Amino acid sequence: MKSLFPATDKVGSFHIFDIGSNKLRLIAVVQYQAKRVYIRYILDHKEYDKGKWKKG
Repeated sequence: MKSLFPATDKVGSFHIFDIGSNKLRLIAVVQYQAKRVYIRYILDHKEYDKGKWKKG
């Protein structure tokens, strides 16, 4: 994933994408075999830093 999207990190089962000139974080679950991406959250840095998204 990192080779296609350099601004991506993997945290647990989530892929974290920096979007909007790094103003927002898109948090998604990628299922490679099913070729599907499920967007779980789109957060600004303030909400992202709270870490509540990690529980879901």
